[in-house]
Amino acid sequence: MKITHSSTIQSLILAAALSIGLGFVSPVFAQEHAFIVDSNGKSLTDLGTLGGSNSYASGINDAGQVVGWSDTAAGARHAFITGPNGVGMTDLGALGGSGSVALGINDAGQVVGYFTTAAGPYHAFITGPNGVGMTDLGTLGGGGDSLAYGINDAGRVVGDSINAAGTARHAFITGPNGVGMTDLGTLGTLGGGGSSQAFGINDAGRVVGVSDTAAGDQHAFITGPNGVGMTDLGALGGSGSVALGINDAGQVVGYSTTGPTAHAFITGPNGVGMTDLGTLGGSDSAALGINDAGQVVGYSSTAAGDQHAFITGPNGVGMTDLNSLVSLPGENVLITATGINNLGQVAAVGQIPEPETYAMLLAGLGLLGFIARRRKTA
Repeated sequence: MKITHSSTIQSLILAAALSIGLGFVSPVFAQEHAFIVDSNGKSLTDLGTLGGSNSYASGINDAGQVVGWSDTAAGARHAFITGPNGVGMTDLGALGGSGSVALGINDAGQVVGYFTTAAGPYHAFITGPNGVGMTDLGTLGGGGDSLAYGINDAGRVVGDSINAAGTARHAFITGPNGVGMTDLGTLGTLGGGGSSQAFGINDAGRVVGVSDTAAGDQHAFITGPNGVGMTDLGALGGSGSVALGINDAGQVVGYSTTGPTAHAFITGPNGVGMTDLGTLGGSDSAALGINDAGQVVGYSSTAAGDQHAFITGPNGVGMTDLNSLVSLPGENVLITATGINNLGQVAAVGQIPEPETYAMLLAGLGLLGFIARRRKTA
């Protein structure tokens, strides 16, 4: 299995099921909704939509504010933020463009993601506290597009953009509150050739993501504080890996090829060592988020071949199907978990039947509350 930047972008941004190269297919009858799950109280809440059919949760902060995207009643796709504990969904707009997606949030409620500009390309954005106001972060100077994936509590933003030379996508980091954009380069040695993407950042400014290597593989990386230096995290015996999240101890999570399949992994502090988290009985898994206790969330194939969300204990110990902790009606299933805060609240995505069937299930069961595309550069 070869990991490609394009498959990563399509999986994380378009995020129909966050199936990073694993080939999961959503049932045609299902819609997808954002959820917040209390893994301690074993309760869950459907966050609904902005008036359309589908929504997707991509991040959560320690107040339980969830961000992601939703279809609107007008048929657009807009970024959203909720209030604490997932209460209420607010449309963040699109800065005059046709759509937007929120991908990360810090504890002040500053949100990052991307929007489509009036001219067409995607641009990264940052908001003020609690999602107020949306500012275009621009690009690394090479034109084209940019996307923001993560933000720490100082407001440092990470993502990727066409580089200044206009030849490749490169990971970037900004200063506090999104000011300035610095190219992080790549793991390659041939004049910084190749591409890279940054997906996560902790409060020390350590950045994680994926980069081309001089050997032609694509490996997860971690930087030092404030994005300085880039270290190859290797792989679990296969040829590629991607780092998607990091906590304040520097424990990194993501996925790595193990041969013909890909498995979720966790590292020790500061990215040292890579441990295979296994699966829920199937062949593939991917870790998408981690909190400061080292609890990991993501998705995995099951023995039946389905895709289910998972959660682990502290330091990645034990993988549990998130669906086993909460009560879902009928054919509903949580297919992926994208983030977990320090209270154990999980941002998740669930498949629900079409509205008519869903309404009948709700009435009968009394339900209680219930990752873009990579542009080829000429």
